[in-house]
Amino acid sequence: MKKTILLASLFTSMAGSQMFGQMLTKEDSLAAGLIASKASTVLSGYGNVQYSNNLTTKEATTNVDRLVLFVGHKFTSKLSFFSELEVEDVKIAGGESGGEFALEQAFIKFDINRNNYISAGLIIPRIGIINENHLPTTFNGNARTKVETHIIPATWREIGIAYYGTSTRMPGLNYSFALLNGLNSADFNTDEGIREGRYEGANANANCLAATGALLYYVKHFRIQASAYVGGSNTLSKFHSDSLGIAKNVFGAPVQLLECDVQYRNKGLQIKALGTVTNISDAEKLNAFYGNNMAQNMIGYYGEIGYNLNWKKEKAVIIFSRYENLRMTAKMTSNAVYSDASNMQFITSGISYLPHQGVSVKLDYTYKIDGSNYAQNSINVGLGYSY
Repeated sequence: MKKTILLASLFTSMAGSQMFGQMLTKEDSLAAGLIASKASTVLSGYGNVQYSNNLTTKEATTNVDRLVLFVGHKFTSKLSFFSELEVEDVKIAGGESGGEFALEQAFIKFDINRNNYISAGLIIPRIGIINENHLPTTFNGNARTKVETHIIPATWREIGIAYYGTSTRMPGLNYSFALLNGLNSADFNTDEGIREGRYEGANANANCLAATGALLYYVKHFRIQASAYVGGSNTLSKFHSDSLGIAKNVFGAPVQLLECDVQYRNKGLQIKALGTVTNISDAEKLNAFYGNNMAQNMIGYYGEIGYNLNWKKEKAVIIFSRYENLRMTAKMTSNAVYSDASNMQFITSGISYLPHQGVSVKLDYTYKIDGSNYAQNSINVGLGYSY
């Protein structure tokens, strides 16, 4: 994979994926196509379509999962604008309602110098692997990992300001900090954790705030990261907050999330591993008010191994296998109902063919089993692109 990304070539003359790893994610911004442009305004995008056949229920579906349009503009050598507009599972003209038509990101980026920059607006914080790197051409399998969908609710974007830096004393070390709006605990639940509590830039309650931080380190063939999130989720009135004994401040009803991940690439071998835990300390009090059956703790982890059979050439042929474990009810409150079905394991194996870095054709088989020993099998075929 080329080390210089379109993102870097459009806005600066940066090069070298280790020194500028914080922006070189091949993601959502200007990564697509990997073709340098001198234009002030750039259009790009990505999307995917998928066919899925559930062999257990004998049901097959096909869907345009998402179509995303990116627009970027360079005002000066230091000041740039990034935006993405996403259509997800939506039929635009007529048909049944549903899905999502929303902004995925919209922010101003200010380069302080070659090693530091600030982003402000609707931003995607550095948490996990998929959140920053969710182009369909950057991960194996047709679906994004379940751990980073249900526990880390990627794509997780909120309104805020973030600082990104690269260490000049320790080559390969990158760091970031962000201050964002918080979550809405009224929409937390057992099946999807905190996912439905995201505001995604739409009329966010600014009485709650959140802070995130991440350390990202490139060394030899490894990419190692640790990130943390803590944010308030109490949108109740002062009267109800006092009645329940929940603090009414910017970090009231706090949500804490920790994750660590590591990636290894050497020749054709590709290995990924990630672990994460979420804690909602006031879950019992929130359940008493909302009755939404949320868990106090959720834990998830996965490991993936792949091999590019064609690693010496530009076209990639990757065989892979991934195991995921989600414990959505790792710790339940006394007033919540435990469900075995909310704890799940997934095994996904398949092949990804990339005739070009911007196009991927995927075939995978997924085996799912929940805590009640109900198992399902599915075959999935998909096409992804980024340009």
